[in-house]
Amino acid sequence: MTTRICVVGSSNIDLIAKVPRLPKLGETLVGHSFHLGYGGKGANQAVMSARLGAQVVMVTKVGRDVFGEGTLENYRQQGIDSAHVLFDDARFSGVAPIFVDDDGRNVIVIVPGANMGLTPDDVRRAQDVIRSAAVLICQLEIPVESTLAALRIGRAAGIRTILNPAPAAVLPDDLLALADYCVPNETEAELLTGLPVVSIDEASTAAAALLDRGSKTVIITLGPRGALVADRGSVSHYPAVEVPAVDSTGAGDAFVGSLAVFLAEGVPLPRSVARANAVAALSVATIGTQVSFPSRAEADTFLRERGLL
Repeated sequence: MTTRICVVGSSNIDLIAKVPRLPKLGETLVGHSFHLGYGGKGANQAVMSARLGAQVVMVTKVGRDVFGEGTLENYRQQGIDSAHVLFDDARFSGVAPIFVDDDGRNVIVIVPGANMGLTPDDVRRAQDVIRSAAVLICQLEIPVESTLAALRIGRAAGIRTILNPAPAAVLPDDLLALADYCVPNETEAELLTGLPVVSIDEASTAAAALLDRGSKTVIITLGPRGALVADRGSVSHYPAVEVPAVDSTGAGDAFVGSLAVFLAEGVPLPRSVARANAVAALSVATIGTQVSFPSRAEADTFLRERGLL
């Protein structure tokens, strides 16, 4: 039976400029190259899940413009169910200007546009596809009320729920409590808790603070240091798989999208996190976001070579 994933979230157009270093305030730099790609955290996570062979349905909203039409066609080409890709006649499609330096570090600005037009009623109209999923993935690039509506539907249906709290925002505790897995990166964990997340021990303390607010399991992604997993009974650190980094854009989305698939396939959480770490590492070896995500065959080969399959 094909694994079914539902993603309720954002669709953006990524405008990626490769630069020698990240610019200082007021500075003009000459870039190496420019790439236009399809992105948005929700879209990226959906594409990653689809690349691994899952049956994916996307619930999102785009502008009635060339970017929106292109986004819809991209979902179709990726084999993602687009029945709930909606058009907003008043807002432009979301965009994300991204600067990537020679060390693979990035700075991203999100201009959400039509993503903010995805209402709780839009989400509730998609409740049948949410309920039929094995895993529901949500983020924070749409209105919090809409994310909350999706997680409530998922919790009532008894399906696994993943919340990627990005970009970080002030969140109600009941939102965190509806997430079986809360998956922030270091920066998001710091902003959500007000605690530093520089060391592994500090990440563990921040995870405990999120658990105290209601999350069942917290997974903090730590970039080149891997991921930390905490629940009420334990804390574990999973080292990253080392690869030459070309572009880290979308690595967190690769982690979340692949984690959802592995969990839906019944892989235990420790193994799922280790495999998601490896898939995320594989994605940073190529510039771009969705174009850098590996296919199932590529991912399986990489996992097998590292003793994870």
